Amino acid sequence: MDEANNNSIANNVARAIVAAFDWNSTPDARKAAVSYLESIKAGDIRVLANTSFCLVKKDWSSEIRLHAFKMLQHLVRFRWEDFGPLEHRNFANATFELMSEIADNSEEWALKSQTAALVAEIFRREFLNLWQELLPSLVSLSSKGPVQAELVSMMLRWLPEDITVHNEDLEGDRRRLLLRGLTQSLPEILPLLYTLLERHFGAAMNEVGRQQLDIAKQHAAAVTATLNAVNAYAEWAPLSNLSKYGIIHGCGFLLSSPDFQLHACEFFKLVSPRKRPVDDSASDFDSAMSSIIQILMNVSREFLVRSSPAGGAIDESDYEFVEYVCESMVSLGSSNLQCIVGDSTTFSLYLQQMLGFFQHFKLALHYQSLQFWLVLLRDAMSKPKLSVHSSGDGLTATNVDSTLAQVDEEKRKILSFLNDDICSTILDISFQRMLKKEKLMTETALSPGILELWSDDFESKGDFGQYRSRLFELIKFIASNKPLVVGAKVSVRIIMIIKSLLNSPMPAQDLAVMESMQMALENVIISIFDGSNEFAGGSSEVHLALCRIFEGLLRELLSLNWTEPALVKVLGHYLEAMGPFLKYFPDAVASVINKLFELLNSLPFIVKDPSTSSARHARLQICTSFIRIAKAADKSILPHMKGIADMMACLQREGRLLRSEHNLLGEAFLVMASTAGIQQQQEVLAWLLEPLSQQWMQIEWQNNYLSEPLGLVGLCSERAFMWSLFHTVTFFEKALKRSGTRKGNSNLQNSSTAISTPHPLASHLPWMLPPLLKLLRGIHSLWSPSVFQMLPGEIKSAMSMSDVEQSSLLGGGNPKLSKGALTFVDGSQFDMNKEGYIKPNEADIRNWLKGIRDSGYNVLGLSTTIGDPFFKCIDIDIVALTLIENIQSMEFRHTRLLVHSILIPLIKSCPLDMWEVWLERLLHPLFVHCQQALSCSWSSLLHEGRANVPDNHGILTGSDLKVEVMEEKLLRDLTREICSLLSTIASSGLNASLPSLEHAGHVGHVDTSSLKDLDAFASSSMASFLLKHKSLAIPVLQISLEAFSWTDSEAVTKVCAFSAAVVLLAIFTNNVDLREYVSRDLFSAVIQEIQAPGRFYSPSHVLAPMTYMPLKKP
Repeated sequence: MDEANNNSIANNVARAIVAAFDWNSTPDARKAAVSYLESIKAGDIRVLANTSFCLVKKDWSSEIRLHAFKMLQHLVRFRWEDFGPLEHRNFANATFELMSEIADNSEEWALKSQTAALVAEIFRREFLNLWQELLPSLVSLSSKGPVQAELVSMMLRWLPEDITVHNEDLEGDRRRLLLRGLTQSLPEILPLLYTLLERHFGAAMNEVGRQQLDIAKQHAAAVTATLNAVNAYAEWAPLSNLSKYGIIHGCGFLLSSPDFQLHACEFFKLVSPRKRPVDDSASDFDSAMSSIIQILMNVSREFLVRSSPAGGAIDESDYEFVEYVCESMVSLGSSNLQCIVGDSTTFSLYLQQMLGFFQHFKLALHYQSLQFWLVLLRDAMSKPKLSVHSSGDGLTATNVDSTLAQVDEEKRKILSFLNDDICSTILDISFQRMLKKEKLMTETALSPGILELWSDDFESKGDFGQYRSRLFELIKFIASNKPLVVGAKVSVRIIMIIKSLLNSPMPAQDLAVMESMQMALENVIISIFDGSNEFAGGSSEVHLALCRIFEGLLRELLSLNWTEPALVKVLGHYLEAMGPFLKYFPDAVASVINKLFELLNSLPFIVKDPSTSSARHARLQICTSFIRIAKAADKSILPHMKGIADMMACLQREGRLLRSEHNLLGEAFLVMASTAGIQQQQEVLAWLLEPLSQQWMQIEWQNNYLSEPLGLVGLCSERAFMWSLFHTVTFFEKALKRSGTRKGNSNLQNSSTAISTPHPLASHLPWMLPPLLKLLRGIHSLWSPSVFQMLPGEIKSAMSMSDVEQSSLLGGGNPKLSKGALTFVDGSQFDMNKEGYIKPNEADIRNWLKGIRDSGYNVLGLSTTIGDPFFKCIDIDIVALTLIENIQSMEFRHTRLLVHSILIPLIKSCPLDMWEVWLERLLHPLFVHCQQALSCSWSSLLHEGRANVPDNHGILTGSDLKVEVMEEKLLRDLTREICSLLSTIASSGLNASLPSLEHAGHVGHVDTSSLKDLDAFASSSMASFLLKHKSLAIPVLQISLEAFSWTDSEAVTKVCAFSAAVVLLAIFTNNVDLREYVSRDLFSAVIQEIQAPGRFYSPSHVLAPMTYMPLKKP
């Protein structure tokens, strides 16, 4: 190509570069320029090379030159193979000369960086051929001056990029060749880097001394570039090489230089977590790592001395550097502790330094070291795991025992260094740091002083809850290892806090410290008294000492005469935390129970505004404490059941116990009874339910409010009775959850007894369920168009979603609850005689409707799990009327809840001989409606961008983006629930007779002579039963087909289980329609799903069985 033509092309390319990156250019001009540049890159490579080399010259602007360098890099990376060997050599030489020119002319940094990247790219392509040839030239160039040294270091930094950064454009073989070549060349690369560090650091210091600052900056830039290059090798180069050629020593020396310490520390951050090799180089690795440990410990010691109260002030700029140092120290202890533990003196000093970081007032340093202490204690206290491979390596039982003993000995050695002083310091700091800065209202004697507490400003560290959980985990580890130290520490601190509060003029404002310690106490007691710890439950001196410690603490708590609601709530939490201790110290149970009742009676019963009253919430908290203590104290609380019952009866007679409180105490009774056995549960249930049944079974209220749809309007105007019904239903729910055989108590030997023993609530279902079904049917009818149009405006408004529900659909956190939402928790708090009649508002009605629906659905779903007693005590016609009569008027959110809470448990529990009676009645109208509703909404979403769910009353109408998001969430939720229902129908437990592919052998088809009718499987296969009934099969098969086209991977995953069962039945039955559906419709739907763009899941367990389908119809 002649020079004139080359210059012409270069001018055209230059103009295109300017136009492409000039925002003043018109869109068409930019588009044309980009298109022209792409054509050049894709065109003749020699034209591309000549043009690019022309444009990198100094005659052109920086913008053009930078783009020309990128074009050269593109050529080397993607079109290098189009050149011949001679052209490769000429290209490399031209590039190397270009690097020399760039260095000599002192170009700007971006141009130097791109030049270095280009040379490195060529080396990566031709490393084995070029490295030895050009190495002398590189060394010579680097010795000319600081600018040249900087450029060579830049190139060396880019050289291993394809090793340190995964690059999909680089094939595996090329990457391995590059790694091998670079590893073999480390004896030349690393000494060169060390020489450059030493030479230019010394030169920089000398020039600063001579006040030649401009020259000093050039040398400093060379040092920085060299450190960056060193860090590119730190992650993968053998540690022995880094030590042998002085890199570790050089970077360690530079840690003392304020100008270079951050870059030098980056090196140690990279090498500290390196894993110890298992080959012969392990000893060299240990030696190098020991040097790193000493370097970092020296830096840490110097910092900790300077930051101590007697060491003088620390400059704020030092903390970023020390954070890096601390992070490296943590990595050393977490990944290479074996290199530290070997020397007892070193290990002891290391632990003291990590303790210094842990107790440092700077949160960042404390947070870093917390990770180390967690890893150390977690590993030291875990049981050793030995991996045994059947590789014929002669591993014997003796060798295994020897290895395990060695591991145990190493763990004991580590724990022996964690003396009482270290553990006490960790505990002191942990206790102080459990408090968030924003929670500390006033400075007290118990305030953490200069400690930098967690604040909302520390977003980069994560969530405070996660941080505090790590502190709790650390405390639990120490409690398991040194229970007496932890027990004494936590007890002394809590007693000190109590005394401080007793002397405070406004203790309620100083509660933050007390509140922060409650969870610490809870974790300590759980760790010591959870039953798995050797110290709990025995008669050892340690156990007795622990009991004395916590008995003293409990005595202090019981002596408090707090009556302010905030203080009472905290005290209740503390008594809850003592629950596991009470299991091993039953003598104190009576005192705790009496104290809880004393606290309950100390709070006012009648409050003006129960939804915001702290006293009201405190009363509920104390009642909840009974439940938690009953769980934790286990059998220790059984002797006190009668006393609790008598006190409850007394409070009820005196009118000082509200229904919500009675329900909570009743639930505590159920927890106690579950420990005592079935007979005790039956007696307790009879005692608790008998008063409820008297009101619940009355015909009068059912006739007044449930005989016709608008009767509920009258009920919603009777606030007291409305909430009384709510509490009755919620107690039914709690009774069902708490009754029956306790999980974990049954075993194979008594399983037959458990089956023959009736559920303690079975005899109560006949009177519990009929009124509930009527109540739910009435609620469902409110949404039917004929009833809805006659409802008062207040009830219509109450049928819409609450702010909490809408926020949940939008994926946000729960907003602050409104008064009405809080009222939902304890609806009947008002004393109606003294407060007078108060008409419920919209929020009350909304919360009541939601509460009755949620708890009522749960009561029905839990009742089905009792089995035969449920299905025999209730008429399917009544159940169908309640659940299905108004299914077409239900909102998606309610249908989803109905399926989840009632229908899925029902089909799991339905006896085989009742499938015919129950399943078709309930599932047919559900599937027909859901198939139509889901199909319509998904079609709208996929084609119009909006789901348009038929929730007319749930959410506001309009085109608001939030409404569209909520609608789509409602659609996806119902879709997934229906698919879950199908997945349950196809589950193995409900399909005992469904054959597997193993029955077909390992051939490619099934013998058609062995095929059976669907009826042969329908008696014990729910999937087969469903397919046998066409009224059920048609909508279900349509849903399973369409689900593959709906863009919801979770729904597809669930429906695949059902579709796989359908395929199996098509294989093993002679049903022609079913086989045609699978081979034509289902197969096509699955293939389309797999081919759809953006899919990252494959329904292979549906496709695989299809290979067994007969090729011809039988």
